[in-house]
Amino acid sequence: MALLQYLATGRRKRATVRVFLRPGTGNIKVNHREWDKYFTTYSSRAIVRQPLQASEMAEKFDVLLNCTGGGVSGQAEAARMGIARALCEFNQELRPKLKSLGYLRRDPREHERGKYGLKGARARFQFSKR
Repeated sequence: MALLQYLATGRRKRATVRVFLRPGTGNIKVNHREWDKYFTTYSSRAIVRQPLQASEMAEKFDVLLNCTGGGVSGQAEAARMGIARALCEFNQELRPKLKSLGYLRRDPREHERGKYGLKGARARFQFSKR
C-alpha cells in the first residue's frame, strides 16, 4: 500500500525546510517534535499555519517538517513557503489564492557575510580620536 503524501521544499535566508503533507487531522511535527515546542513564539506558529488557514485545509492534513539551517524565524517562513507549495501540488486551484497572498514567492534577501576588521557585515568598532 503506497503512502499518499505531497512533498515540497521551502527556503528563506539560510533555512531549508522539507515538507511532507499527508491526509490527517491537522497535526504538525517539526524534526520529530511537537511544533509548539519547536516554534515557541506565537508569531512563528502563526506564520507556519497561514497557508493552511488561507486554503481552509488546516484540519485535513498532517504536516511533517524537516528544518535545517538558519534561525527559527527563517525556518518558519521557509515552512510557510513549503506548505503552500505542497498545497499547490495537492490542488492546483489553490495556487491563485496562495500566490496573491505572497506565500509562493521566494524572499530574495540573503544573509550577508561578515567582513574582516569589522564586528559583522556592516557594524564597525567605535572610533576613538584620543
